[in-house]
Amino acid sequence: MSRTPGPPEPPEPLWLVAANVVRWRRYGELGREFRPGTKAFRGGAKVYVVDTYAGMGSEQLTVVGHGRHNGRWITIDTGTRHLHTFRARLVYSPAVIRRCAGAPVRTREEAAELAERLERIARLGRDTHHGAPHPDPCLCHSCEGLSPG
Repeated sequence: MSRTPGPPEPPEPLWLVAANVVRWRRYGELGREFRPGTKAFRGGAKVYVVDTYAGMGSEQLTVVGHGRHNGRWITIDTGTRHLHTFRARLVYSPAVIRRCAGAPVRTREEAAELAERLERIARLGRDTHHGAPHPDPCLCHSCEGLSPG
């Protein structure tokens, strides 16, 4: 008599760094124009950091999140400056955990430490990337909380 296999065991949860995509980002000559979110993610989308590496003069990240165009899980590299509100989160989603195969396993403390470091790098990147003053009015993440109304 053969047994039918039951549902697969859920994977072990992982400590990852979660972040949100900036609602508006500066682009173009001297950063005078704005675009919502990024090409791959909507502004405000929640993403999980899988890996980090240095590249193109700033920290680059491999992130997993719901794509802008079809809502499916995607894995993509992006600049740290396009993300904000980094925080440590225990992730239970099998889809995210599958995409993190081979990523370094972190403790809660390590994830929190990485989140703090990435927040500092992202803030610095947003402030210095274009090398020009912000336009007036400015919609970028750095100015969003400062503008009246």
